[in-house]
Amino acid sequence: MYARILSKSKVNPMKRFWLEALSILACASLVSGQQPIGSPAAPDAQSPHVQVFKVGSGVTAPELLPADHSGTFLEECAKTLDGEVELSFLVDAKGEPRNIIFLRPLGSDLDKLALRIVATDRFKPGTRDGAPVVVAEAGSVKMHACLAQVEESAGNKRSFLRLISQPMQDFKPVKSPKEAVLAPVEMNWNESGDFPPIFDCCGHGVDAPVPLVQPEAEFTPEAKKAGINGDCGISLVVDANGLPHDLQVVKSLNPGLDKKAMEAIRKYRFRPAMKDGEPVPVKLFIGVHFRSW
Repeated sequence: MYARILSKSKVNPMKRFWLEALSILACASLVSGQQPIGSPAAPDAQSPHVQVFKVGSGVTAPELLPADHSGTFLEECAKTLDGEVELSFLVDAKGEPRNIIFLRPLGSDLDKLALRIVATDRFKPGTRDGAPVVVAEAGSVKMHACLAQVEESAGNKRSFLRLISQPMQDFKPVKSPKEAVLAPVEMNWNESGDFPPIFDCCGHGVDAPVPLVQPEAEFTPEAKKAGINGDCGISLVVDANGLPHDLQVVKSLNPGLDKKAMEAIRKYRFRPAMKDGEPVPVKLFIGVHFRSW
């Protein structure tokens, strides 16, 4: 009923983390026979499988159409961030990227910026015998960005990333399942909190997300001095791209350590949960264990 992944500390070998992919309602679902959250009501409501091709043997590669991001550039910047993120995705028969998944994320906001860049890319579709088909691709996005702040009406400051120059993108063929379900374009999370259906994790055909980046939470000096040890429990949703959202403390240990746990988990990156070949958002529980000895 759960998948546990152990992660030993690189800084303090006496402290460890583990990720428990637990279903909030899994037990109740099994006992009652109810479908998990977000399950289609009937088989005909499911998205159809499509055949996925790899470049070669008569299959041509999609071609990225030129895009101009200069309208979003910031000219003045107090703090710059540079980085490269690698992603995989499917280019559908209309030339739109679908099922965008991290291959090598950074664990920073540059990951989100790379997702937005690839999501807005448009391609000349790949073809097989002259007809457009779904083709699997992998790509790297090199970014030179600025971390800026805006003051909202309530006086709170909000940070955001903007490009300083045109991103550099490089694409290549990648292995992929022969069939997949194309996630809706609107599956991407937005800032309004209007989320797509969330599945239980795991079971009922839903494979657990796989962590790619797991930074370790830090002890606060006060907690270390006081000798506080124990577990902090955080619930969250891992979206269809592998980003954490909607973090909530469900088991408090100490206000300072709870905050440190949340800060670390916000930087987690995952290969998303999969259901029938489609990336889907799932509810998880992460237990962060603080040990000072």
